[in-house]
Amino acid sequence: MTTVVKWNGSGMAFDATASTGHTVRMDAAPEVGGENTGPRPMEMVLMGLGGCTGIDVVMMLQKMGQDIKDVQIEIESERAEDIPKVYTKIHVNFKVIGTDLNEKKVKRAVDLSAEKYCSVSKMLEATVEMSHGFEVLDA
Repeated sequence: MTTVVKWNGSGMAFDATASTGHTVRMDAAPEVGGENTGPRPMEMVLMGLGGCTGIDVVMMLQKMGQDIKDVQIEIESERAEDIPKVYTKIHVNFKVIGTDLNEKKVKRAVDLSAEKYCSVSKMLEATVEMSHGFEVLDA
C-alpha cells in the first residue's frame, strides 16, 4: 500500500493520493502560510479515526439486525502544549439514531470497535489517553 503526498506548488497545500486513487487536499492555517483549502494533517488523523470506528460500528449493528437510521461520531481531543503538539487525550462519542435500538448491542459494537477492531484507535492508544461513549436516540 502506497500513499503519495505532493506539494500543490503554492502556499502550504498538499494533495495526498491513497493507493485506491482517492485524493484529499490538506493545507495549513493562513498565519503559517496556508490558504485554508483543506483540513490540517492532525485533523485528518481524527477524521480517519472517526471513519474507521464508524465503519466498524455500522457494520456490526447491521449484522446484529439493528434498524439504524444515522450514526454521528463526535471526537473531542486535547493536544500537548509544546512541539510536537501530539494528541494527549481523545474521546469518541457515538450518537446512534434508529428505531427500537437495543442499547446493549450498541454498547457492544462501540466497545468492540474501540477495543479490538479499529486499527486507527488501536494505533493511537499506544500514546494517547483514549475513551469512548455512546448515546442511543429514537429516529
